[in-house]
Amino acid sequence: MERRLQLQPRLQLLADMVPEGCRLADVGTDHGYLPVYLLQRRRIRGAVAADIGAEPLAHARRTAEAYGVEGIDFRLCDGLRDIAPDEADTVVIAGMGGETIIAILEGAAWTKDGAHTLLLLQPMTKAADLRYWLAVNGYNFTEERLVWDKNYLYPVLRVTGGGTPQALTERQALTGVALDNDPLYREYLTQQADKLRRTAEGLRRSAKPDAQQRADAAEALAREIEEKRDTL
Repeated sequence: MERRLQLQPRLQLLADMVPEGCRLADVGTDHGYLPVYLLQRRRIRGAVAADIGAEPLAHARRTAEAYGVEGIDFRLCDGLRDIAPDEADTVVIAGMGGETIIAILEGAAWTKDGAHTLLLLQPMTKAADLRYWLAVNGYNFTEERLVWDKNYLYPVLRVTGGGTPQALTERQALTGVALDNDPLYREYLTQQADKLRRTAEGLRRSAKPDAQQRADAAEALAREIEEKRDTL
């Protein structure tokens, strides 16, 4: 009987969002769970599993062997630097900070052309910085989803290149561009507003010259987010 790999909720959402029949590049593959899961279920045609570290890549190889999965090209590389544009039509960059995802995309200008590449991005931190960078660099937000995993609410962004650069509002960058219909959106908005209020409280105790002005701005943005939440 075939041993079937099961995924935690965060990776399961990513797997659900990967188009059937695609050629996948999984950047920062770690244990290789995503490509192994998808190939085991014949959801994709093949995969490049890339990682900057030799040890995580060795873990990924062992995962593939343990589940009897073939068709993965294990690649020791920094981001997308050693992956050619024609090797994948879907790129997953997940499980790292938003600033790291930005650096990876800055090093792979071909992701911006919109010719063939779908990007699934899952920032662990600094999602607002990532959204803002994507918008000003002409990426289109086609879908955003939320998922609870290990007591944390994670966003997943589905984007393509080839769009017109645009500037997001501070609220859009912080709370999402295409999340209005997500069942977890109200909780996400509440989380972001609560973080802003905690930031404001800390600033009120600061002696820095601009601290009070920044606290007022944080509280104003928290109220704006709460107003949006209350309309849903």
